[in-house]
Amino acid sequence: MKYLVMVQGSQADYEVMKGGGPEGSPVWTEQDIQAMFSFMGALNDELAESGELIDAQGLTEPAQARHVGLGDDGKPVITDGPYSETKELMAGYWVLDCASLERVTEIAARVLECPQPAGAPVYPVVIRPIGEAGGDI
Repeated sequence: MKYLVMVQGSQADYEVMKGGGPEGSPVWTEQDIQAMFSFMGALNDELAESGELIDAQGLTEPAQARHVGLGDDGKPVITDGPYSETKELMAGYWVLDCASLERVTEIAARVLECPQPAGAPVYPVVIRPIGEAGGDI
């Protein structure tokens, strides 16, 4: 079965990784960032070797996002980010083809082992089964 595995983040997290952010935020060094990328790269390589990886992507900061909604007049309303009303957004994802929910849960638990500096927020990893065409909604 196919699953979407998502990691979350906030605009503040992206700011801190770039050396900004509010006073008292955890400091991300270049070594911290490289350790994170190395961990994710190794995990992706392992999932590709096992045949479970379909796709994996990290997303740009929420400030680069765009929302397209529907206005009262029925016409599109376009709003560029960042969005102060939103705290956490999807920061990256994997599309995996795993034998079971237990297996994809094991992978999600491994994602939580990604190195980061002390005090950095730890968000849950979200797993969503991908419905088959004509199947579950």
